[in-house]
Amino acid sequence: MTGRTAVLATLALAWTACGRPSADGTGAAESAGGGTAATRGAPATPGAAGTASEARYPRVEELARGVYSYEQEHVAGGETISTVSFFVVTDEGVLVADGQESPEETGRLVEAIAGITDRPITHVVICSDHGDHTGGNSAFPAGATFYAHPTSLANLEAMAASPNRAADAPAVILPTELIPERRVLELGGREIDILFLGRAHTGGDLVVYLPREKVMFMSETFLHGIFPAMRSAYPSEWAAMIERAQAMDVDMYIPGHGHVTSPEELRADLETYRQAVERVIAEGRRLHDDGVSVEEAADEARFGDLGQWPLYESQAPRAIQRVYMELDGELP
Repeated sequence: MTGRTAVLATLALAWTACGRPSADGTGAAESAGGGTAATRGAPATPGAAGTASEARYPRVEELARGVYSYEQEHVAGGETISTVSFFVVTDEGVLVADGQESPEETGRLVEAIAGITDRPITHVVICSDHGDHTGGNSAFPAGATFYAHPTSLANLEAMAASPNRAADAPAVILPTELIPERRVLELGGREIDILFLGRAHTGGDLVVYLPREKVMFMSETFLHGIFPAMRSAYPSEWAAMIERAQAMDVDMYIPGHGHVTSPEELRADLETYRQAVERVIAEGRRLHDDGVSVEEAADEARFGDLGQWPLYESQAPRAIQRVYMELDGELP
């Protein structure tokens, strides 16, 4: 039994014991350089890659030595997709990028990490401040250092202070350190770069980049095979941000939603996704230039095959509205 198979077998026993789906210990890719969409249990076609399939959840993949993705099912817009967290195991501690939507789900992520290493979680990066990635942050160790962009701090503070927030809602965990542009961490002899490459999905989007392993966790700036969700996005800046990421020395781009497939497919599908963002912008600009009202634009928009992508029904109208806001100079 290989070390990786042993890890997955341990996780499978733990998750089965607590009534959760077992980890996929059969046929999973061995590293960032190997495996295919078939062995990872994910569709290879953009638009299908975003939806949950028959793959067992949670799914843990070792992408490089000590570098892992973690996928769990998540319901959004009435559809089930996978939500991705990312973690790096070092001799000095574990860095996690993005939690899950609730303390229960993030608790399962914490348990999965404990099944791989006895090192504590010492660093948590809030790449996306949206609730499906931060709602469970109270399940992380209280002594961990939480990093976020200043914009995400403001968004999280507003969330915590919202008069509509349920009295029994989990605590909003605020970052303890802010990263306006770049922070390089040396953790257990491993370089981990936390970068702000520009406003995209949330405005405070951070990515985690491992230059030696050439792996980048893109969080919600890359929704793998999922219609571009733009309720708080900066459309043109999002496309430019993806181009900056593509220009870097990266072999594997990890999405914040949608399946983690092979490095080659993810690289190709990131370009497909960038083009999808551009298509949304172009369609919104066409309707805007034609004088179509924003109320009518959602019904008149034509996105071609993007209309088959997950979350199209729930996200397309808001995306058009956001493009109109950008064109009218109404974005902050």
